[in-house]
Amino acid sequence: MAKKPPAVIGVLTEPTPPTWWQAHRHQVALIAGIFLGWQLCGVNSGPADHDHHGPTGPAHSTAPSATPTNTAKENHR
Repeated sequence: MAKKPPAVIGVLTEPTPPTWWQAHRHQVALIAGIFLGWQLCGVNSGPADHDHHGPTGPAHSTAPSATPTNTAKENHR
């Protein structure tokens, strides 16, 4: 008596190709992370010269003296 062929349990098929989001979601997350990091850390961490109220200097200016001032080293001589 001849043997029976093996029973077919399932059919192997190729998986469906991934959608655009499934294939590129890691790249979208990378770009979003870089942009948010730049916004949170890079934009507002510059020098504090972004004063919109004008320069931070003395409230009044003094007139230059008529005689030159000597430094402490020159007075020591």
